[in-house]
Amino acid sequence: MDHAPIVVHRPTPSGGRRVTVRDEIVGLAHSDADLIEFLRRASLEDAESLLDDPRWVEWRGGRPHEYGAV
Repeated sequence: MDHAPIVVHRPTPSGGRRVTVRDEIVGLAHSDADLIEFLRRASLEDAESLLDDPRWVEWRGGRPHEYGAV
């Protein structure tokens, strides 16, 4: 694997972060709870434990777990 399969992109100007799983957009997260739900729907049942694992999740353009507007 060249990069993490889950990418949480930079916060948007209106708040929230686009989330991609294996290069497919799965939603716009406004919280860790949203992110966990998107990953659960992508069949990653233990999603909460993956959020801080860089092998699984890459946080781009902002601090991890922050979703506010830029």
